Amino acid sequence: MASKYLLAVFDMDGTILNTIDDLTDATNHALEACGYPVHTVDEVRFYVGNGIAKLIERATPAGTSGEMREKVRSEFMDYYSVHSADKTGPYPGIEELLKALRAAGVKTAVVSNKPDVAVRDLVVRYFDGLFDAAVGDMEGQRTKPAPDMCNKVFEKLGIGPGDAVYIGDSDTDMQTARNSGTDEILVSWGFRGRDFLEEHGAKCICDTTDEVYDIIVGN
Repeated sequence: MASKYLLAVFDMDGTILNTIDDLTDATNHALEACGYPVHTVDEVRFYVGNGIAKLIERATPAGTSGEMREKVRSEFMDYYSVHSADKTGPYPGIEELLKALRAAGVKTAVVSNKPDVAVRDLVVRYFDGLFDAAVGDMEGQRTKPAPDMCNKVFEKLGIGPGDAVYIGDSDTDMQTARNSGTDEILVSWGFRGRDFLEEHGAKCICDTTDEVYDIIVGN
């Protein structure tokens, strides 16, 4: 029996990879290097999701100049490019989910607001051969929740949004799905949690990878 969806597009941070400790370390390294106060993991988890520029804007004190924010961003990128996988790892069951989806004939992709080079590096490091496409933030392309990156995946794989589902862990991912014309699945194990997702109007929330599989394949 054919699967309900032909394509499953996954967010990265908080959905397939638990990256929050490395993101926090890079953020705090950059802040300290520029003389600013640091933040807890629980604070940083609500700063991420809209790209590095927005993370730095949220992490630096109100009134910080654009020039200083750019300096913090540069420090972040230099550090994170070397330490992006120190504490990062897949969430339980993700590798098995991806293999099962592919065995069921479903194409898989990653769309993330992380820098494109980091997305590609992490995909190879943790999920080599398990994604048909991977797109991150790059020059001349709007970040999520704009549909640009999803559209790039649709074009590359020849599958329209009506046959795709977007899986993420945040309100940004929810809006990305809606802007891109796909159905949505939100996962509760990520950076926002079930209560936050419910409060922000998530239509479909899964607590396990088995639930995600059943929805995508149509069991």
